[in-house]
Amino acid sequence: MSNITPQEIRREFARSKIGIAGITILLSLIVTSILAVIIIPVETFKEWNDPSSWLEYPKAAIPAWTNIFLAEKIPEHKILNSPKITNIQGDISLTSHQFDLDYNYDDFPNDMIYEFSAQYEGAPLLQMSVIRPDGVKLDLLSASLPYSDSQTTHNERIFSTDRTVQKNAAMNTELFAFSLDGMSAEDVVFSQSNLHIPLNGHYIFVVNLYSVGSENNISESKLIIGGKAFGAMGTDELRRDLAVGLLWGTPLALFIGLVVAIASVVMGLLYGIYAGYRGKKTDEVMMRFNDVVYALPALPFLIILSVTISNSIFLMIGFLMIFGWVGIAKVSRSMALQIKTRGYVEAANMMGQKNSKVILKHILPQLLPYAFASIAISVPAAITTEAGLSFLGLGDPTFPTWGQILHDANEYGAAARGLWWWIVPPGMMIAVTGLAFVFIGNALDAIVNPKLKR
Repeated sequence: MSNITPQEIRREFARSKIGIAGITILLSLIVTSILAVIIIPVETFKEWNDPSSWLEYPKAAIPAWTNIFLAEKIPEHKILNSPKITNIQGDISLTSHQFDLDYNYDDFPNDMIYEFSAQYEGAPLLQMSVIRPDGVKLDLLSASLPYSDSQTTHNERIFSTDRTVQKNAAMNTELFAFSLDGMSAEDVVFSQSNLHIPLNGHYIFVVNLYSVGSENNISESKLIIGGKAFGAMGTDELRRDLAVGLLWGTPLALFIGLVVAIASVVMGLLYGIYAGYRGKKTDEVMMRFNDVVYALPALPFLIILSVTISNSIFLMIGFLMIFGWVGIAKVSRSMALQIKTRGYVEAANMMGQKNSKVILKHILPQLLPYAFASIAISVPAAITTEAGLSFLGLGDPTFPTWGQILHDANEYGAAARGLWWWIVPPGMMIAVTGLAFVFIGNALDAIVNPKLKR
């Protein structure tokens, strides 16, 4: 191994097309990680496995952008949370919330959900209606909220599957030229008058809260029109936004890969250099221990440890470090055996310099180019190992890693059901991340290895 200065490495790397491609991909992953940490609230990360936090999203919805390529437009999931508000106070107080919706799809919504929080006293009357694009007004709900003799706050979700809503929708038989028996409330609301096909146009949903002799207010009002397409990456069977999981998975993958790779290379480098430099019995004992660890089957051993001790992601990182340093130690030992015979190392020994100073000042710097290449090549191995363990159900379920997303997809039969957006994106992210570091590692290896360079 010849002496190569950092300036020479930088110059040679800049000429490598494969290295530049790897750096470009890595920078894009770093930018994605920074955006994920800044844009996505930490609460969303913590609520990844809390089903109640994702109720407003659709189940197993395809990405919304697929509508660009489809002849028949799939209804997109709409979350309307900015209504037009009107407050009238008097003997009869009225709070009115109006939601506007432009509907232009070739199928009916899955459902409708109205979620609200009301502050009132007594038993106010809640009414909900919709004005269709053809001017027809349908009354969907008229019910009193639970009585309270003092000011109270009431939270509720009203579903289109509610018996009262379905009954009110089915009572509009005179407005339609076909039977409404067995039809859902959303089918009635969005059907044309003469045919059971979607009526496209502008819809106005109105929610009124009436009370006598007391003031009332509706806050956190939200109308959800359940669709079959949502977001940039769709949703899974648990209604989770897969874009959130993919974005959060990026910094987690880089963290796991870099921490394991750097720690393993540093441990293996120091261990191998010390064994090679000391030689004799010290070298023999250290290398036999290295052989014992090297002989252990890493993946089965990791599975056993995950099952018996813990599946914490931090413990998994520690296990990956334990098994990742042995190969580096063997190579660095052989390099140290060559370097310690050079004149400047022997001169340092004759001058009485300490072993630690000789190793850190004269031997270790010669192996740094190899260390950087080893780190780059070790990152994909750490990421894919974590993904493999998570896919087998042995990962940390509290972290939305790409492997954990693939595990959940396998659990719910995503492949058999054709839910490609649940499988392909995390698989591609694992492959692209690994490819970036392989490109960088191969470029560095070609620079520091004279044989490959020729």
